[in-house]
Amino acid sequence: MLFHPTCPDTSDIESYDAESCSLTDPSRRTFLTGIGALLAATAFSSVPSFSEAAQLNRKPPDHSLIRDFRTARPAPRVNPLTVNIESHIKSLRQTGQVAANEQTAWLVYDFTTRQYLTAINANRPYQSASMVKPFIALAFFHKVREGQLPYTSFQRNRMEAMIQRSDNSATNYFIALLNRTSRRSGPAEAERTLKQRHPGIFRNTRIVEHIPSGGRTYRNKASALDYHRFLHALWYDQLPYSAELKRLMHLPNRDRVYSGARGVARQTQVIDKTGTTAQLCGDMGILIAQGRNGRRYPYTFVGIIEKARSAGNYGAWKDARGNVIRQVSSMAYAHLQRMHNLV
Repeated sequence: MLFHPTCPDTSDIESYDAESCSLTDPSRRTFLTGIGALLAATAFSSVPSFSEAAQLNRKPPDHSLIRDFRTARPAPRVNPLTVNIESHIKSLRQTGQVAANEQTAWLVYDFTTRQYLTAINANRPYQSASMVKPFIALAFFHKVREGQLPYTSFQRNRMEAMIQRSDNSATNYFIALLNRTSRRSGPAEAERTLKQRHPGIFRNTRIVEHIPSGGRTYRNKASALDYHRFLHALWYDQLPYSAELKRLMHLPNRDRVYSGARGVARQTQVIDKTGTTAQLCGDMGILIAQGRNGRRYPYTFVGIIEKARSAGNYGAWKDARGNVIRQVSSMAYAHLQRMHNLV
């Protein structure tokens, strides 16, 4: 059964376990409207609002973020996208393209209808890998807004290295800066900052380690729903330096939701962050699809594949599982295409 975000307890959507129980293209990164002006406006101080909601001629919710999730329209009990994804993953398991010791999580949320289109294993914490890096950036920007840390041109370049190029040394640099603001370790201060400022978003997030040598980070965790709640707040400019975070996550990179996803239209814009280790392949982001009526239709997409043991051939495993995420991303786009008459 697919649960929806009307639950009164501590989770917006409970895990849906049916699937797991069975065991750059720079051309698409044309900047969002107004992004060029943002570069100059956001250099070293507070960032003016860059409201995608306003550009969509839609107002953001006038109530709290948590209430918005709990009042979002639930997906149908028999959800065609969920059925299609589960069937696809099942067939991949039968052919060995997804192993028995691998679990997956998927979440798609449509901003236009304010509806979860699928949420499979969405509340389970999985390894974050590099998908934790926007969270580190957010914790840092809280410290900047509170006057504890500066945001200089040097740090801006390091931030771009962390998000666009997924540079691990840049990530550890910002974790070390967070450490300077507290007697706690850098990872502990990052998690405390996020959960203190946004208790409703980072419910399943655990940040406990720097990025180790070789990038073998397996202990930081988050759920698909945590990523979605972060992206939802980002879209509606409810986070400090939201515009700068959007810019950083929109910089050209090789993603798994658009690049190589043949079913996703080339006009689609992407704000995302990938994550990869020998045990984790994932991507989380906002895709802004174009309608034939000229309107834009944003939605979040989160795809996670986690392996119980490290893959023997890391490169081959990473590429193969990245392609699985691209396949599901194409399925999600096709579903929204039917809903909104996308190009």
